[in-house]
Amino acid sequence: MLFQYPNLTDLLTKVGIKFEEIKSSPLKAAPNGLEPTTPEARAAIEALVVDSYAWFKDIVRDRRRLEGEDLDRVADGRVFTGRQAISLKLADEIGREQEAIDWLAKSGNIDPKTPVRDWRLHPRFSQLSFLHLGIAKMFDTLGLGSLAPELEIAGALRAAEKLNLDGLLMLWHPSASN
Repeated sequence: MLFQYPNLTDLLTKVGIKFEEIKSSPLKAAPNGLEPTTPEARAAIEALVVDSYAWFKDIVRDRRRLEGEDLDRVADGRVFTGRQAISLKLADEIGREQEAIDWLAKSGNIDPKTPVRDWRLHPRFSQLSFLHLGIAKMFDTLGLGSLAPELEIAGALRAAEKLNLDGLLMLWHPSASN
């Protein structure tokens, strides 16, 4: 598991922007890229990462029947191609949608006429295009106009928009008994 967040405190200090907040408890909305991360917040996030990683490894161990070095080899955070996943016992085969439907019908006794629903990401920030202009204008006003194109080139908002995820994500997999 990976947990990343920006720390904008040096930039905000340079341009003279201070954020104030009122919150119900010290770890509410922590970490926060607008202030340095406290040791308590870092420990809380680290506990989430460690627990989520253990959860992931348990799922892989149970459902793919991997142990020891085989489990460690596939749980180090890297991405695998479909062919690599097959040789590492992370996947059974590669196919298209119809092959998946056929497999579900055969092994899961699921009606092959069950509708397949395509899930599409919906941009979160596209309705807020004024933010792009506002940020660019703010940087320009502060004499940091050269930063606005750099942020656009880096595509920070576009990258966040494409993620559009909340919380942990796991693909469905039949139980180990199937």
